[in-house]
Amino acid sequence: MIYQIARTIEDGILAFHGFGSPLVQLALHLAKRTHAPRMVLVAGATYGVNPNPPFLTPTSNDWVMDRGAECHLDIEELFDLAASGRMGRMFLSGLQIDRFGNLNVTRLGRDRLQLKLPGGGGGCNLSCDAVHVTIWTAAHRTTPDAKGRRRFRLVADCDFITSVGHRTTDGKTRKEMGYRGEGPDRIITELGVFDFDDFGQARLTALYPDVEIDTVRENTGFDFPVSESLSVTPMPSAEMVEFIRALDPLKIHEREFKPEERLRSFPLV
Repeated sequence: MIYQIARTIEDGILAFHGFGSPLVQLALHLAKRTHAPRMVLVAGATYGVNPNPPFLTPTSNDWVMDRGAECHLDIEELFDLAASGRMGRMFLSGLQIDRFGNLNVTRLGRDRLQLKLPGGGGGCNLSCDAVHVTIWTAAHRTTPDAKGRRRFRLVADCDFITSVGHRTTDGKTRKEMGYRGEGPDRIITELGVFDFDDFGQARLTALYPDVEIDTVRENTGFDFPVSESLSVTPMPSAEMVEFIRALDPLKIHEREFKPEERLRSFPLV
């Protein structure tokens, strides 16, 4: 999954990973050391530019993650870069991800508050301005409750839209709303990879070797188109896996996965 996230990163862009995921942090450093050496990597908590940390820490808000940075940005400079169209890629997730790439990290429940969430920080602004957005979640697979009901992570519509995708619930497009960025172009999960079709709808493009389309369907809260060129996700090389293990000796990224997901294994290239 780290490798699939890394593959969305273009060389030569400025990319910002926010406070969040060790999966995304590892993906950025993997891309920087493989296919995207000219990428400008901005660290989430310190706003350090091109840091070279010795290892991944339990929180991104740790100055170890700033080790070796070439310089630092102020938060105002970061948002100015995005607003001027110079943030090439941002990484976002949510407790709800809908079919158009809208994200919810604000609240569950529409008419009545069921659960208060921590909120999106600057995610709303950046989702409007960043050229591209990679969405990720390691919680695509759902477990039915005693009555057979599932609480989907990928839902038809978000209870609240914190960060914007391609269309609003009433059908307005990003272009109609005047946003600078082009919006999300990938959803990476532990079951597969989606892109977005011309209508702005999430479309399944790749599966992991141990996953069937029916598994994705039963764990997704909306019907989705399937690409005519549906493929199996490419695997990282042994050298890439060793790099990830060396940068994350504490196995911080495994905390994002359910225990049963950690038992899966795949052949290396």
